[in-house]
Amino acid sequence: MTDDNKNLYLAIALSILFIVGWNFFYGLPKLHQPREAAQQAQVAANGAQPPGTTVNPIAPSGAATTPAGVATTAAVDRSRQDVLKDSPRVALETPSLAGSINLKGGRIDDVSLKDYRETVAPDSPIIDLLSPSGSPHPFYVETGFVGQPGATTPMPNANTVWTADKAKLTPAEPVTLTYDNGQGLVFRRTLAVDDKYMFTVADSVENKTAAPVTLFPYGLVSRHGKPVTSGYAVLHEGLIGVVGDSGVQEIKYDAIAKEANGTKLMDGTGGWIGFTDKYWAAAVVPDQSQPYKGRFSVTGQDEPKNYQTDILDDAKTVAPGAIGTVTSRVFAGAKEVNTINAYQSNLGIKKFDLLIDWGWFYFITKPLFSVIDYFFKLTGNFGIAILITTILLKGIFFPLANKSYMSMAKMKKVQPQMAAIKERFPDDRAKQQQATMELYKSEKINPVSGCLPMLIQIPIFFSLYKVIFITIEMRQAPFFGWIRDLSAPDPTSIFNLFGLIPFTPPHILAIGAWPIIMGFTMFLQMKMQPEPPDPVQKTMFNWMPVIFTYTLSAFPSGLVIYYSWNNLLTVLQQLLIAKRAGAKIELWDNLGGLFRKKPA
Repeated sequence: MTDDNKNLYLAIALSILFIVGWNFFYGLPKLHQPREAAQQAQVAANGAQPPGTTVNPIAPSGAATTPAGVATTAAVDRSRQDVLKDSPRVALETPSLAGSINLKGGRIDDVSLKDYRETVAPDSPIIDLLSPSGSPHPFYVETGFVGQPGATTPMPNANTVWTADKAKLTPAEPVTLTYDNGQGLVFRRTLAVDDKYMFTVADSVENKTAAPVTLFPYGLVSRHGKPVTSGYAVLHEGLIGVVGDSGVQEIKYDAIAKEANGTKLMDGTGGWIGFTDKYWAAAVVPDQSQPYKGRFSVTGQDEPKNYQTDILDDAKTVAPGAIGTVTSRVFAGAKEVNTINAYQSNLGIKKFDLLIDWGWFYFITKPLFSVIDYFFKLTGNFGIAILITTILLKGIFFPLANKSYMSMAKMKKVQPQMAAIKERFPDDRAKQQQATMELYKSEKINPVSGCLPMLIQIPIFFSLYKVIFITIEMRQAPFFGWIRDLSAPDPTSIFNLFGLIPFTPPHILAIGAWPIIMGFTMFLQMKMQPEPPDPVQKTMFNWMPVIFTYTLSAFPSGLVIYYSWNNLLTVLQQLLIAKRAGAKIELWDNLGGLFRKKPA
């Protein structure tokens, strides 16, 4: 291998190490803050001052903001269950969801995910996604109408108590809520829900007056207080939406306050808007054929601030004796890939798949998940699916790798000639390079091809990292033995002999069995190459497996298993190709050199 190639390998390795290390030291401390402490702090913040009013939906053009209604105020430190008892409710029961619809305000503000629990323990509580105003973590969805600027006609608001025609909302039985404002307008809200996470909301107004009435349909998702986030820069958590053809808009909680007046406005036709967590999301989806205005906003100077995403449709005029209806959808649930894809294709929701943060390598990440998911359905184990996918990737790139490794093998064989060139022209680098290029030409060697496998592996590595880290399908997915969650780090540690010693080491010493296996396979891969003559490079390459073992110990175990398996396959591949090329296998000499005594 030439010095230039070694420098390139070193640069690539250092780049990967920098990115991995930056995520480890910047993102991981946030991830491992005790969740309970963060939640208690947020509860305390909510208790310091009552939750604020709902941020108003976008005002109709040229008018002052029209209130959507005042949020209810709760007593300090009240539990979610206590707050739910404060208002009349319609029960929500589907194969995937449990909860209720609040008849006070007509909000969707109590949604729990029946298929997902907080931990891998089977008796762990299920995930609570949406919660009412006044609870420790208010998070809810609201739709309806706002009136014209200056209009005095009573409109439904957060304190309006609706009547329901049924006691329970199920996939088989929609529920219709009704409110009569007493001045000739009758509002109805029909809610339907499927067996997963999508609500269909039909808001209508019947005009019994003698004059036409003009209203503006709106929808919003409101969140009081900044939620606990994982803190990783490679994952977006916060306000998100696709409004028209603008592409996906992502703003983190701290960033929205930096916008002018804490507001970001958009407009277009088609799309959706809401909030995304790592695995869950809530969003409003307007009529995909009608133009609307979208907004991200935050209010409040101190914590807890109120964050909101909302939409406002164009004015809708309802003639006397007529009924005007607007249909929108509300997503509240888990970001399951196949479910999200089905909603996009079946309901025609523009770019709804971008609710999942596939990252820069979208064109690799999403197909890669599909392949892993296919093998999971065959084997029933995501860990095995990752191993099979790795073999498949190795097979696809084998011709390129074979050509690359053959070129590297030829370069090893001409090392004596290259050393002779340096001795012949010790002080003339131009002649060294000219003679080296002539040697490459005569031996049909392409020095750049030796770097291609590593360059190709970089986007695949990060794409697989994204798949394992962001997809809910990997959450709490077991492998074998002690790996019960492929999306979490290896829970063992060498510092308590992997559980044999009754001692729980601090997080900084949590170096598990799989990271050590990964480090060993990386060590073998490094030893497949000739020892660098430069002492600095040699020291760096010798320490690289150790550094990566420590750094990747905090990464998802599924990624570490992939990396270990990939390293082992690479070593076997290099051994095979080197043998076919008749090149010297450096591994044995490099391993033997570890035990030979150095001359005094």
